[in-house]
Amino acid sequence: MARPTVAVLFGGRSSEHGVSCVTASGVLRAIDRSRWDVVAVGIAHDGQWTLANDDPDDWRIRDGELPSVVGGGATVLPPFRVGDPMWRVLREGGGVEGGALEDLAAVDVVFPLLHGPWGEDGTVQGALDLVDVRYVGAGVLASALGMDKAFAKVAFRAAGLPVANAVVIDGDADVALLRPQIEALRLPVFVKPARAGSSHGVGRVGSWDMLDAALASALKHDPKVLVEEGIAGREIECALLETADGVRASQPGEIVTRGDHEFYDFEAKYFDEASVTLACPAELPAGVSEVVRDYALRAFAAIGGEGIARADMFVTPGGSVVVNEINTMPGFTPFSMYPRMWEVEGIDYPALVETLLTTALERPVGLR
Repeated sequence: MARPTVAVLFGGRSSEHGVSCVTASGVLRAIDRSRWDVVAVGIAHDGQWTLANDDPDDWRIRDGELPSVVGGGATVLPPFRVGDPMWRVLREGGGVEGGALEDLAAVDVVFPLLHGPWGEDGTVQGALDLVDVRYVGAGVLASALGMDKAFAKVAFRAAGLPVANAVVIDGDADVALLRPQIEALRLPVFVKPARAGSSHGVGRVGSWDMLDAALASALKHDPKVLVEEGIAGREIECALLETADGVRASQPGEIVTRGDHEFYDFEAKYFDEASVTLACPAELPAGVSEVVRDYALRAFAAIGGEGIARADMFVTPGGSVVVNEINTMPGFTPFSMYPRMWEVEGIDYPALVETLLTTALERPVGLR
């Protein structure tokens, strides 16, 4: 029988473009080529879908620089009709009349390794749903809810989960009018873009005179921003994985940062691995690990998650658990926390990739 074809989709228009490319390097290396035919499709910063090299080495960090998809080459055209999963490629400088439009692959499943808006937020998922192409991970609604931290809080509260208080600054809102609500939060507060990840634009505010600068930094990434009360506690993560037997929650893991990092920021995640330690399972008081895993599963269900997610929480000194957020396409490089937590559970990186692809391939298309 012919091998199924997986399209690895990465890059994108968000500020997490480079992180997505690094993730693709890990996945391209891990896919079992004896079981899968692979097509690599990169999305350039301007939104062009382009035929990319499937060599993992092309997409790794080099000399401290994140890789990037460069457009202008062969354009990949996704399918436009239900039942027509044949992707095509339009060669540079050519046209349909000149015979430059060629069949690329009949794609069986897409692995969208896109972080942030225009990829992780339900946009690409909706496009694939329109033409009945299967894909790894959450659907449209879950992707959109997980991406928007403000609406995720609404879903979590509706499910009875505790969350930190926050003030949402949306669009052209007058910050001066919202200032009393903001200053009613307990210092320190964290200012976050509502729909960004990898800690881009996140700032810690220890005194109110720091607020304006933190808002300006966050607004560079998103016109919608959260000012969220800081929770005194430990940062705990729990990985979620859907298999044929249901959704599994990993043992909780704890990220410990050292050196110049006040929190688990972008530099710590991708450029200063030596300053970060993952303890898994995390040393937590009796019963708290079970609460973390229960809350993670409930958060996953609250947004209608599928396939993969990572739930992030705080555990206070008194043992209370507060849900921070859920990531429907968590950091997925081989050294990211999500795969490292599953490795502790006995599922190595290639096995994790295989599980995600197999589960997605077996998932029905259409409403579910």
